[in-house]
Amino acid sequence: MLVTGSMNEYHGYVDLQQLKYVVEVASSSSFTRAAERCFVTQSALSHQIAALERELGQRLFVRSSRSVRTTEAGEAFLVHARAALAAADQAREAAAAAVGRVVGTLRLGVIPTVTAVSVPDAISRFRAEHPEARVQLSMGNSDALAAAVRRGELDVAMLGLHEDVRPSGVAARELARERLVAVVPSTHRLARREHLALEDLAEEVFADFPAGTSGRAQSDAAFGVAGVLRDVSFEADSAELILGLVSAGLAITLLAPGVAAAAAPHAVAVEIVGGPVRVEYVAWDARSPRAVATAFLRVIGPMTPRVEDEAGPEESSGPASSES
Repeated sequence: MLVTGSMNEYHGYVDLQQLKYVVEVASSSSFTRAAERCFVTQSALSHQIAALERELGQRLFVRSSRSVRTTEAGEAFLVHARAALAAADQAREAAAAAVGRVVGTLRLGVIPTVTAVSVPDAISRFRAEHPEARVQLSMGNSDALAAAVRRGELDVAMLGLHEDVRPSGVAARELARERLVAVVPSTHRLARREHLALEDLAEEVFADFPAGTSGRAQSDAAFGVAGVLRDVSFEADSAELILGLVSAGLAITLLAPGVAAAAAPHAVAVEIVGGPVRVEYVAWDARSPRAVATAFLRVIGPMTPRVEDEAGPEESSGPASSES
């Protein structure tokens, strides 16, 4: 790759491996972690970056005993390094697609409470059908994942939103919808009830996702509309930890039925009359989907009932929020 421009009018050649090393060091702020990700020794990676810096006549990184940070020249170089690597990946994928192969890395984001699709099963089927493809899995809340799809940082995301909210700025297909249930300790006074109203939970101690997150917003909105105040004494960003607090008898919570089932037999789920409804979506960038994204969408299609609500970015509205 020929690089020209402001860096002392450098006119040498930089190979893609050097670009990858620079990007990995910048993203991890560590030569050691970058070497591990690139499956090379730290000395080999350091040697290549030092050689590149000599060729450029510029330091790309400032090294200290505790940290690594990019210089101003390094930040400028990174913009084009990332673009070059992306272009190389796209060229490789396009060539493979021309002969019916799916290659590259699928960047998949999922909420921690996804139940509409078994993520491990979906990935297993995807890899079985496309053994040359890889999967990079990340967890997050719906707002962050939808934003990552819009920025092109994720190819596909599994989201969970309030029934009145649709993913914004992305194409999306509904996977499932279900009403949240109250999850209470098996010894709780409400555990034997068949149905509950939000008013029945007014005096209880709650465990929930952190305030301000999409996972928390749906429950907050439901109690707000009902005019019921509640005491959220425990906050956690993990559904597993929230269920653990409930199972220990410390709190109750609201979750999707499929998630609540993981707490049995130490906690039970009780239906809430008129409780909030969560809708799960699969979202992607319809304007320029990569081959790995299209292939993954084909894989999960038969795994869920088909709902005729697929929409492109121009049809979506509202913030991607209200459930994690």
